[in-house]
Amino acid sequence: LVSSNSTGIFNVFEISIADSAKHQVTASTVESYFAVDYVPGTGDILYAADKGGNENNHLYLLTADGSSRDLTPGKDEKVSFLRWSADKKSFFYISNKRTPRFFDVYRMELDTWTPAVVYRNEKGLNVDDVSRDGKKVALNESITSSENRLYVHDLATGKTLEISDPAMPGSYSTAGFSNDGSTFFYTTDAGKEFQYLAKFDLATGSRSTVFETKWDVMYSYTSENEKYRVIGINEDAKNVLKVIDNATGADVAMPAIPDGDVLAVEISPSEKLMRLTIGTSRSPSDVYVYEFGSKKLSRLTRTLNPEIDPNNLVAAEVVRYKSFDGLDIPAVFYKPLMASSSARVPALVWVHGGPGGQSRVGFNELIQYLANHGYAVLAVNNRGSSGYGKTFYKMDDRNHGEKDLMDCVHGKKYLQGLEGIDGEKIGIFGGSYGGFMTMAAMAFQPDEFRVGVNLFGVTNWIRTLKSIPPHWEANRKALYAELGDPFSADSARLYNISPVFHGGKVKNPVMVLQGANDIRVLQVESDEMVAAIRANNVPVEYVIFPDEGHGFRKKENQIKGYGQVLTFLDKYLMGKKEKGE
Repeated sequence: LVSSNSTGIFNVFEISIADSAKHQVTASTVESYFAVDYVPGTGDILYAADKGGNENNHLYLLTADGSSRDLTPGKDEKVSFLRWSADKKSFFYISNKRTPRFFDVYRMELDTWTPAVVYRNEKGLNVDDVSRDGKKVALNESITSSENRLYVHDLATGKTLEISDPAMPGSYSTAGFSNDGSTFFYTTDAGKEFQYLAKFDLATGSRSTVFETKWDVMYSYTSENEKYRVIGINEDAKNVLKVIDNATGADVAMPAIPDGDVLAVEISPSEKLMRLTIGTSRSPSDVYVYEFGSKKLSRLTRTLNPEIDPNNLVAAEVVRYKSFDGLDIPAVFYKPLMASSSARVPALVWVHGGPGGQSRVGFNELIQYLANHGYAVLAVNNRGSSGYGKTFYKMDDRNHGEKDLMDCVHGKKYLQGLEGIDGEKIGIFGGSYGGFMTMAAMAFQPDEFRVGVNLFGVTNWIRTLKSIPPHWEANRKALYAELGDPFSADSARLYNISPVFHGGKVKNPVMVLQGANDIRVLQVESDEMVAAIRANNVPVEYVIFPDEGHGFRKKENQIKGYGQVLTFLDKYLMGKKEKGE
């Protein structure tokens, strides 16, 4: 069961393991549908969808006769599936229908499809997980973006046990309960620079390390009957997967995939099959199935458009360069195949979302599209990016748009020193937080970048932080701790770093892409940013997508938007003449 946008928008598909035949299950042309799971013991399907990118996801039941039913029909309700119960006769999910700010835990019985509250989240914590027997709930209290506390709440006794160590503050993330409910697994960087996997004995309170390496452990979970443990590692912007046989403690040999990296795995309930997601920087992800017993590997999908030769796409290269203060900045570099000392190409600095995100080695449609048309791209992991230890991650706290912006400026300087790059033709682009960084560069370092492309980016931090969605309430404190409280004296600094108030400083051409239904970055922000630049008689192109939210869901809009970005860059950065000129 998979989700695919091969129809132009995400729909649910089934793929036969026997012959890889692909069958379209849903036929939406308006909203994106995302597969959740088969209903146990039936061919019925659960899927999730929102409306127009408003992020209020509901759970739907699709039955064998083709009829669909909204199981969570609250008008402003937002839900998320958690897990099936041990007996597979119900499932747990979280919903904010009682109050828009907090998520409660519900149990829905499959025989009646009626929900019942099992945990009322009166304290406004994040709900991470429910134990297999439905007796315990894992809760997460955000303190800052790099510190939180982890708890297990016993539904029968009403008692809450802290899992995190008060004497060792840090980041703590849920990695699940053991099947018998006696042990709780979690990842943390407490006392260390990188995240490691640990376990907590709920009876004795003892802690011990399960797995540790020199990079962040991103996640871990066990298969249905705990035969295998899966561990995901973020190794220098690349996924590394380990599957461990719990009986022996030995690594399970992963099948060899020519020219492919294992990005994710899912083990079947029978524990006889493993679904692998395989991809590279030159190809979107494909699905394979591996049989543990026979060691047979079967490829189920071929996602890359057959009209595209992967040899014409660019392999990502992890690089590092020095910033203004000597700090090493990691980055991912994409160099067009046609670039050389005798054929120099323009370049772009790409800034990821967040704050706290990471540009990773993997397939990026926009970057490959631009590289194929002659633009080098340096995807910068500025200070404050995740994946490089907690010290690096915290370096941009209360410093956004300043030192992290200078990391991007020095990314430009790094590009200028590379063979095959036209150092006079370098721009900057990014999405969400990266869109903010783009506009900050254009306003506060107006002589550095020839052009800027802002995709769904923040430009007014005061408004953004005051108007965060109600369901972000559990993380409001952490967000304000990192960025600043807009209702306090912090508003002065937030004003100073918000590009919308400094549009008159922008000198070079800008392009802005905005979703009309964006609940994170309101359209009014982009409206005002564009107006401020135009008032300065600087070229600015503004594209609004009436049926998108915070990013692209519809392929038609994505193709249109990326095409307009290329046209803009060709005109203002590469310097191509338009027809008739």
